[in-house]
Amino acid sequence: MIRITILGETKSYEDKVTYQELAQAYQDRYEETIALALVGNRIQELYKSPSRDCEVSFLTFADSAGHKAYVRTATMMLMKAVDDELSDIRPDQVKVEFAIGNGYYISMKGHHVTQAEIRSLEGAMRQMQQDRLEITKSSVPKDEAVKLFEEQNMSDKVKLFRYRRSSSVNVYNLGGYRDYFYGYMLPNAGYVEHFELLPYKQGIILNVPDMQKPAKLSIFQPREKLFETLNQANDWGNTLGIDTVGDLNDQICKGNISDLVLVQEALQERRIGEIAKEIARRGDVKFVMIAGPSSSGKTSFSHRLSIQLRTLGLKPHPIALDNYFKDREHTPKDEFGNYNFECLEAIDVEQFNKDMTGLLEGRRVELPTFNFKTGAREYLGDYKQLGKDDILVLEGIHGLNDKMSYSLPNESKYKIYISALTSLNVDEHNRIPTTDGRLLRRMVRDARTRGASAQRTIGMWYSVRKGEEEYIFPFQENADAFFNSALIYELAVIKQYAEPLLYSVTPDMPEYIEAKRLLKFLSYFLGVSTENLPNNSIVREFVGGSVFPV
Repeated sequence: MIRITILGETKSYEDKVTYQELAQAYQDRYEETIALALVGNRIQELYKSPSRDCEVSFLTFADSAGHKAYVRTATMMLMKAVDDELSDIRPDQVKVEFAIGNGYYISMKGHHVTQAEIRSLEGAMRQMQQDRLEITKSSVPKDEAVKLFEEQNMSDKVKLFRYRRSSSVNVYNLGGYRDYFYGYMLPNAGYVEHFELLPYKQGIILNVPDMQKPAKLSIFQPREKLFETLNQANDWGNTLGIDTVGDLNDQICKGNISDLVLVQEALQERRIGEIAKEIARRGDVKFVMIAGPSSSGKTSFSHRLSIQLRTLGLKPHPIALDNYFKDREHTPKDEFGNYNFECLEAIDVEQFNKDMTGLLEGRRVELPTFNFKTGAREYLGDYKQLGKDDILVLEGIHGLNDKMSYSLPNESKYKIYISALTSLNVDEHNRIPTTDGRLLRRMVRDARTRGASAQRTIGMWYSVRKGEEEYIFPFQENADAFFNSALIYELAVIKQYAEPLLYSVTPDMPEYIEAKRLLKFLSYFLGVSTENLPNNSIVREFVGGSVFPV
């Protein structure tokens, strides 16, 4: 017998009791479905059993780790359905490409998925759910795993494990279909109650609930401009022959990283030049509005865009919308009593529009500077007056929201959405969330420029993401242009800077679980130094050494 404490109650159980059995006994105490167990600061899948006296709590579908397990399990169900229903499609042809809202776009190389095939796949998945088909996990020697995936034509996994330091690999089995997944899984397909498959472009959207409302399926909202940008990133990756981490590691081993860096930087510079030409072509643009989520590289991008605009005869003036923050005592607070710097109400929108209208009318206007130490706006003699070729490059999270610039004519504004939209996958069935890349960027930058610990950056990430969901993402399709700031090689560079920071997060800290997950993620990459990194690279904004004041 072992003694287990749950929600302050300590009871004795047989030592073979599983976390799933414990979860069932306490499910009525939780609002959402329990997905995983938490023992100390270690996540445990529900099929496992505690080996000693311990205190157990649970993570639900409303928690990040639980939601990821739901998505991962639904993905494996789809992969099995493809394996069972579409005999002409090999596992290595199926790729989980990227997220669009709550949906995940999945393609099948060289195959346009039909409506009939989608109905067949969804029917097979629903049968798995009704049968509560069990998912089991086994740890197998690396060589054995490589042989298994070679037999299944999963060459991307074979390549990935070539660089794996661990001697064993966790292989999941769902009704005879075996695959590798990066992260935790649910104990059976019965947990995945809410999902749908939708036709989209050449492939499928796997639509699942949002983490905020895990028991309800939201209507899928297509985002055409986002899809086009993500698809372009995939095309760039295909051109370079780099779809997965294993491909990137191969290029590093072959000594091709310098060429890869130069080509990627050239592709980005070409795109910046195309945007600058479009702005110049319109002729009546006076305000370039740049917005994007945290750590997208907005500052470096605005400087590089300004250089391109200058080559076209324009005179750009970069301005941070943060300079229009209200004085601290007038800043709204969130439900926890903390200052909410993300909301539009934190900005003096009226003063901004008054100043911008004055500039548009040709008047000389003194622009403010916000002093973040004192929490007050200051006027330090920064006067501007727009001539024929002058243009303001405005950067801030509300740049795409027309409420921010309500008084400015639409023809005078050119809106740019920027984000780090990585096209790289761990392998074909394991995508890299764009939020992971941005979190690692921010962690490295904040440690370098603000002395912030990884614990602090991870701890505040939830509120940052919440602000993005509310104030940035809903407006992204309003943009005239999208810019993808992700570089296919960057995580191999950031790895060197992020790992020491993540190792400083200790098991007694609430942020330890996320730090441990990120360390495992970075372990897939071979490291690359910054030696051959151009000093105007967007990555320099985070690791240091930029030619720009970032």
